[in-house]
Amino acid sequence: MSVLLLLNGPNLGILGDREPEIYGTQTLADIEKAVAEEVHPAGLELLSVQHDGEGELIGAVHRHRHDTVGAIVNPGALMIAGWGLRDALAGYPRPWIEVHLSNVWAREQFRHESVLAPLASGVVVGLGAYGYVLAARALLHLRAGDA
Repeated sequence: MSVLLLLNGPNLGILGDREPEIYGTQTLADIEKAVAEEVHPAGLELLSVQHDGEGELIGAVHRHRHDTVGAIVNPGALMIAGWGLRDALAGYPRPWIEVHLSNVWAREQFRHESVLAPLASGVVVGLGAYGYVLAARALLHLRAGDA
């Protein structure tokens, strides 16, 4: 079975408890389950990695660059200045989608630019946990060659 990488950055391990008025009430486990259910019929299993440190996320990208078919990446605040993560994703040879639970452009000015987005196959913002499911659907679409 092929593997899809789900990569979540700083503070995303406490979803459901962290500022639910911004990030919603679903936990990371809820999101992982929804994404796994979305990709399983296409023959994919989900590998979920969450770290609060950029170095650990970079290591995960390197370790799984050849054994995954694509990735969903929520870098959290690393979207702003995660240059090391950006460089790791630049070397990731599969399509990947950047996801943010909140609409970053409706928030503070410092959140309005992602150093990662120019490298991504697509970006989903502001749709809460459902954005991850949409990113999974988009990757399935790209994988099928329909893009």
